[in-house]
Amino acid sequence: MKILGKLFWNMIEHTLRQIVYKILRLKVPEKDWDAFMQFIKFVIVGISNTLIGYIIYMVSLIVLRKGNIFPQTDIYIAQFVMFVLSVLWSFYWNNKAVFKKKEGEKRKWYKALLKTYVSYAFTCLFLSEALLLLWVKILGLSEYIAPALNLVITVPINFVIQKFWSFKKTEVENKNI
Repeated sequence: MKILGKLFWNMIEHTLRQIVYKILRLKVPEKDWDAFMQFIKFVIVGISNTLIGYIIYMVSLIVLRKGNIFPQTDIYIAQFVMFVLSVLWSFYWNNKAVFKKKEGEKRKWYKALLKTYVSYAFTCLFLSEALLLLWVKILGLSEYIAPALNLVITVPINFVIQKFWSFKKTEVENKNI
């Protein structure tokens, strides 16, 4: 599985290098390239998270409705199940592929997980709803366009929160002792 994952990310990176360097003819320093690739990985994990979340929501809703379980609140329960499980999915892949620990770096997984839930609650629940209110009710934008506009704002904010808070680098063991 690790080999397939590495092959997948290498293929994505190779394709992006071809586009940036050969087609667009841009010169990007390697340090900046690494940061760019980390953001691209974050976006790919986010896309998979969205798809998984939607599937979880639909399955939860179908199960609740078939069993006639909480008929008045089934959509909210399905939404809650989707949030809990999709953020867990996101945490797992961000931890393994996007914000990987360096050798000797320490990270308490449960703290990173809790911070991940807090950051997603802020960006995906609170901030998205506030922006939706701003775009649709105050500025009069279409309710079909507003969620896409939200992503342009919330995804980079969530990336920064994840990178510098949830998965913040911690002390590295000194190997020279």
